[in-house]
Amino acid sequence: MNSFGVFDVSASAMNAQRTRMNVIASNMANAHSTRTQEGGPYRRKDVVFSSDGTGTAELSGVEVSRVVEDQSPPMMVYDPGHPDADAKGYVAMPNVNMIEEMVNMMLATRAYEASVAAFNMSKGIVLKSLEIGR
Repeated sequence: MNSFGVFDVSASAMNAQRTRMNVIASNMANAHSTRTQEGGPYRRKDVVFSSDGTGTAELSGVEVSRVVEDQSPPMMVYDPGHPDADAKGYVAMPNVNMIEEMVNMMLATRAYEASVAAFNMSKGIVLKSLEIGR
């Protein structure tokens, strides 16, 4: 068994949660973006995790397999003075719910912190086992 595999697993989890936090921050930053290069309002994005398969049978890390766009319809807000308003005065706003994004950010932060704690605990165990040989 690779005694250092736990470091790879913890590092992959931290990397995946960091990517998730970046995507969530992008969602929050674009909560009012009504124009994108693709046309239309910004679409909320989310990450999909999968096992990276680089570990042994006992240890397997995590990776972001893809970033997907939420296909729910945009929110229609009545604002006839907005430059992107349609003929009826409605503006298609991004499908971003700030409360949901804040909860997701807190969950990603907690998962990242748990991975850091597991990494540090494993490091402590390895250091203690090296002291046994002295």
